[in-house]
Amino acid sequence: MNEAERPREKLLSRGAQALSDGELLAILLRTGRRGESVLDLAQRILSLTDGRLTGLFECDAGYLSSLEGIGTPKAATLLAAFELGRRFMLEQGNASDPVMECNQVYQLMLPRLKGLRREECWIILLDRRNRILKTRQLTIGGGKGTIIDIPIIVKMALEEHAAGLILVHNHPSGDPRPSGADIRETSSLRDACASCGLALLDHLIVADEHFYSFNEEKMF
Repeated sequence: MNEAERPREKLLSRGAQALSDGELLAILLRTGRRGESVLDLAQRILSLTDGRLTGLFECDAGYLSSLEGIGTPKAATLLAAFELGRRFMLEQGNASDPVMECNQVYQLMLPRLKGLRREECWIILLDRRNRILKTRQLTIGGGKGTIIDIPIIVKMALEEHAAGLILVHNHPSGDPRPSGADIRETSSLRDACASCGLALLDHLIVADEHFYSFNEEKMF
C-alpha cells in the first residue's frame, strides 16, 4: 500500500474524519496476521456485525478475544477505545443545566442504551429546578423485558431528596412504542410518586434512532 494511504499516515495527514470505519479500526488493531492484512482483519471484524459499530460496541471481552487474529491484547485495546467513546458522549452538557425537553433526556441516555440487545431500566433524579441529581441503573432484563421495581424507585428518590424523576428504558426490538405492561407500570409509578410528594416527569423509551416520550404523547 502507498505510504500516504496507510491508515495511520492518512489520519495524520488528512485528519481522522477522512478515514473509514475499517481504517480507524485497523489503527487500533495495529497488525494483521499471516495471510491477512490489518485492513482485511478490520473489515472481517466489522462484517461480523453487518458493518454496524453499535453491534461491535456490544461485544464483550470473551467474544472479541476468541476471534481469529484478535486475542486478548487487541480485545483490550478495542474495549478501551469503545469505553472512551461512551464516556466522551456522556460527558457532554452541563449537569447544572435544567432538563426541560425530552430530547435532552434522549441525548443523555442514548450512549448508554444504543445497540443493546437486552432491556435496561434507568432512573434520572432531579431537584426542584429540574437539575440532575443522579442517574442510576435500576435493572438489566433479558431479551423480552425488564421489571420496574416501584418501591425501590420511590425509596431511592426520597433518599436523594429528589423533587422529580424521569424513567428511561430501551426496546432492543427497535420499536419505541410502549407495551401494555409499560403503560400499566408507568401509571402505577406515577401514582406511587404522587402519594410521596414526588413528580414523575416523563418515561422515555429509547430504540436507537427513535424514542417515545410519555409526557410528549400526553400519556400522563
